[in-house]
Amino acid sequence: RAGWDCHGLPVEYEIDQKLNITHRDQVLEMGIDKYNATCRSIVTRYTKEWERTVNRLGRWIDFKNDYKTMDPNFMESVWWVFSQLYQKGLVYQGYKVMPYSTACATPLSNFEAGLNYKDVRDPAVIVSFPLLDDASVSVVAWTTTPWTLPSNLALCVHPEFQYVKILDKKTDKTYILAKSRLSQLYPIMNNKKKWKPKMADELYEIKETILGKDLVGKKYTPLFQFFADTPESPAYFRIISDTYVTDDAGTGIVHQAPAFGEDDYRVCLAHAVILKGAELPCPVDSNGFFTEDITPVKGMHVKKADETLIKIIKENGRLVQKDNLDHSYPFCWRSDTPLIYKAVPSWFIRVEEFRDQVVENNKQTYWVPNNVKEVRFHNWLTDARDWAVSRNRFWGTPIPIWANEDMTEVICIGSIDQLAELSGVRVDDLHREVVDLVEIPSKKNPGQMLKRVDEVFDCWFESGSMPYAQQHYPFENKERFENGFPADFIAEGLDQTRGWFYTLMVLSTALFGKPAFKNLIVNGLVLAGDGKKMSKRLKNYPDPNLVISKYGADALRMYLINSPVVRAESLKFQEPGVLGVVKEVFLPWYNAFRFFVQNVERSEVRGTKFVPSKEKVISTTNATDIWISAATQGLIKFVHQEMAAYRLYTVMPALVRYVTQLTNWYVRLNRDRLKGLEGEEGEAEKEAETGLQVLYDVLLNVTILMGPFTPFITEYFYQHLRKFQPSYGKGDGKTNPVEPGKSDSVHFLRLPAYDESRLNEDAVEAMEALQSIVEQGRIVRERRNISLRTPIKSVAAIMRNPSDNVTKGVTGPLKKYILSELNAWDFFVVSKEEEHEWVTLSLTPNFNILGKKLGKKMKDVQKAIKAMKHEDAVKVLSEGKLVVEDIEIDAETELMSKFAFSKEGDNWEAGETPNGSLVVAVDCTQDAAIIAAGRARELVNHVQQLRKSANLDIKDIVEMFFEEDSDIVEKAVAGNLDTFTMKFKGGVPLPKKFAPSWSVVLKKDIVDIGGSNVEVSICRPCVSARDGLDAAAANILSTLEPSDLSGDFECSVDGNGMVLKEGEDYWKSAVAKAVATKAVNWL
Repeated sequence: RAGWDCHGLPVEYEIDQKLNITHRDQVLEMGIDKYNATCRSIVTRYTKEWERTVNRLGRWIDFKNDYKTMDPNFMESVWWVFSQLYQKGLVYQGYKVMPYSTACATPLSNFEAGLNYKDVRDPAVIVSFPLLDDASVSVVAWTTTPWTLPSNLALCVHPEFQYVKILDKKTDKTYILAKSRLSQLYPIMNNKKKWKPKMADELYEIKETILGKDLVGKKYTPLFQFFADTPESPAYFRIISDTYVTDDAGTGIVHQAPAFGEDDYRVCLAHAVILKGAELPCPVDSNGFFTEDITPVKGMHVKKADETLIKIIKENGRLVQKDNLDHSYPFCWRSDTPLIYKAVPSWFIRVEEFRDQVVENNKQTYWVPNNVKEVRFHNWLTDARDWAVSRNRFWGTPIPIWANEDMTEVICIGSIDQLAELSGVRVDDLHREVVDLVEIPSKKNPGQMLKRVDEVFDCWFESGSMPYAQQHYPFENKERFENGFPADFIAEGLDQTRGWFYTLMVLSTALFGKPAFKNLIVNGLVLAGDGKKMSKRLKNYPDPNLVISKYGADALRMYLINSPVVRAESLKFQEPGVLGVVKEVFLPWYNAFRFFVQNVERSEVRGTKFVPSKEKVISTTNATDIWISAATQGLIKFVHQEMAAYRLYTVMPALVRYVTQLTNWYVRLNRDRLKGLEGEEGEAEKEAETGLQVLYDVLLNVTILMGPFTPFITEYFYQHLRKFQPSYGKGDGKTNPVEPGKSDSVHFLRLPAYDESRLNEDAVEAMEALQSIVEQGRIVRERRNISLRTPIKSVAAIMRNPSDNVTKGVTGPLKKYILSELNAWDFFVVSKEEEHEWVTLSLTPNFNILGKKLGKKMKDVQKAIKAMKHEDAVKVLSEGKLVVEDIEIDAETELMSKFAFSKEGDNWEAGETPNGSLVVAVDCTQDAAIIAAGRARELVNHVQQLRKSANLDIKDIVEMFFEEDSDIVEKAVAGNLDTFTMKFKGGVPLPKKFAPSWSVVLKKDIVDIGGSNVEVSICRPCVSARDGLDAAAANILSTLEPSDLSGDFECSVDGNGMVLKEGEDYWKSAVAKAVATKAVNWL
């Protein structure tokens, strides 16, 4: 279901900007009803855009059956949640110092306060506080918030720090500060180049050293008198201690303004400077302006009052030092104005009372990645404080507490029915403009009325209540909720660790004693390409809709799923990365699909209907068929395992690798076979059908498997692939049928189950070896600048401890593919007995392990290992250990081995895998036979290009002719007849002089072969006549297709009957004539 967060600061801030509202009183003057009506009018403004974008991205979300946090049903369930907590004694009212936005007149959560830090310059001052028992001695404190000094109630020291009483020789005044912080008063001490210890005698004299705990209790003269004469003032203006005080900045003495600092409030409460629940000196209103209590700056915003207050402090002789500090400071994420910390009266949930249970419940959940749960979230939970859930705002769910003025009679409402029962008023909306008008008669004091408290819920409380409120629990859907709780799975961003994840866990623990979810995937943040947050103002990211339109939703989905984002890491969004998915995954995948369809159509044109057969797939004996089937089943098994473990970040790379294996290896290795061009006619078609059966099987499986990840391209593939199924078009395909073909959509199908019997590690291992051999062979070719069209004599592979299966595979059924891919005449694997003639085995220490084990002996051991010969290294590996200076070293874990090519001879060139486990050596000899074979391959390629430009089908037969000034091409053809007869079904290019005069040229071109210009042409098949045959008879033959003739041909020339004999008077092709007449000696 789609869910919409409708309440909270983002909406109010936009309305405040629209209506130019800068103060809370303006809303009250306007009327909460009008204000909230304006808020309500904009919350659904973007729902259609969201629906369009979400649907375009292929997310399965029900927008018709959505829920909104402003719906009465949702809000009533939120009331129920709170009332349950209230009944359990988990709700109380108190003060909390919180990040506070003066522009929005509301406190923010710590999570929100961390969203927008900026580098700023603030005034930094040191002020003096003379001791009452000795006015000549002043304690000095440092602060970067001078506006908090009028609210100073205490000074805090660290109980274990050393403090010194010093005489400042420049001013002749006596100060107390931390010994380790003298540099704050005398900055030159921070300059290591200029500062000399003897210079201290010119600056100050230490009179006494005191421990912080010995300063506790001393009273001082307040900086201002604004709170000096209140009933509570006897507890004020004294030194207290706490270990939160640090000596990395300031004077080691922290001024305490409990209304404007979280630690200040905590420490002052602990030392009874202030009392829990009592009024707190807080001379700043909800919009950040000083109240009339602070007459010199009344009506002035706190951040603008600094200079005025500093001036007053200086005039009073209490300013010791003034400077500026450049530092990082939190700003309101919505209004982009500096935050302050401010004590606000709040309603709290006693999280600390059941914190241990929350921690235990977290252990029952499964997170990906796990370290976010075990470290970041666990640490947050173990230090969880009571949760302030109220906000002094208007557009939100009202806190359902009705009370008298002195809070001696309090009722917490849990439902609309309960409110109607107690008040006699039934409401159908629970927003402030409605429920604030409802009063409840007092039971304790007849005649008095209870009114609702002013606050609304923090929208994070609504988010945490979502599992219950979205179903209007417990008022409706009770059984449905209880059957589906906890949720199987949720996913959100890393920034929700202290947000939604936390509120879900706290409320579910408080209500039901268990977590709200079983599994959780933590997403990272998608940043702009420059690493900054995406910003509409900065325009530092491409429009997502344009990206989707340009590359498709599937490409964007796969780019994101195959990125660090699914591992809770940040992603710098790069548009070329989305294009890369299209080019590297989708286009090859589509080409494999299209190749399959084209060849099925080719087969069906010849009368063979394609019907999927699992039996044919399973019974194939082709090595690459067995491999790709095994790889497919292995992928299916892997996806099931990893998806069950919610490890999305391992699934997508495996899927991407598989598509590469399918398209770059299986289809390419079997291209001619799948076209029906391998072997004799009947056998070729049989092999083609087997290959197509396998290709169909893997395409269908991977289409269904990829459906959840790339929903659009897989639906396209499926709609074409399903038509081959016997069940296609039978029955209702919309009732989630289990079988492909019958199902109307790939998304109605369950992921395929893997077939254990088709898993084949041997086949996969052998194919991996083939790929490594081919890749290294290509590298060697490139190094010697040998074109792939030019054959090479032989390729040798030297593998470290290959299994019998690998050796048999690459020298047996896979050998022909290696020869074809590398265009080699021979391939062999060097035996273990002969490998010393080809390579040298070297060993190196695994420093990560041996470094700790050997210590100072490491150099000697390394020297001994490097000096080993090939035979010694082989012996060490076979024995599994090495003993050097009485130290036994494990060969498998503590040594690394590597092959290096060492065979002599300039004709050899070799390549090695990075780990040195495989060396591929190529005989690069280029003799006349090799060069001719290369030219033959070039001619084949040119013929194929002409066929393609003539739009010929695979089965279309042509005759091929060439014309040259030299005999380079003729020699190449003569020496490589098999190359042509295998490729062109017995066809061989002939010199142009053997082409009949009536031959029809389909395409021709002049090309460069071996440095010679050669005219190559392809022609329609035609009948060739005997040299000297009657012109009229020859003319009749020129009008006939070769397929029209068989054996003797009777015709009439000028009224005279004539019998033309096949093999004497005519031939069905120029090649047949050339062979029969021995016109060329190489045929």
